[in-house]
Amino acid sequence: MIQYSLKCAEGHQFDSWFQSASAFDKLQAAGHVACAICGSAKVDKALMAPRVNQADKPAPLSQEKSPAEQAIAAMKKHIETTSDYVGGNFATEARAMHLGEAPERPIWGEAKAEEAKALVEEGIPVAPLPFTPSRKSN
Repeated sequence: MIQYSLKCAEGHQFDSWFQSASAFDKLQAAGHVACAICGSAKVDKALMAPRVNQADKPAPLSQEKSPAEQAIAAMKKHIETTSDYVGGNFATEARAMHLGEAPERPIWGEAKAEEAKALVEEGIPVAPLPFTPSRKSN
């Protein structure tokens, strides 16, 4: 079954249930769909919002986080407070520290896939993080 919001040529709006979308089309083509208010057979589907079942709705934002979400939030907080965010300069900074051209310190940032692969191939330890930065600059 499918529920449609309908509107007649006179502007009346009403809802009706049909066996299927094709059943509505057949009944409308045969002139068997009529306005519930004025009886006009000139009826079309009106703009309508999709109906979402309660089980399909996402959890409310105020709901308590799962253990995995709590662990990721704790990791993110720890990394943000104990290391330097270097943004898109991550590969350059990591390489400079590895080569001894910059002082070693904990850093995190962003790198393109090919940059991260090159770092790994050069023996520079890196790991992807399961979150995005809260801020874009130091």
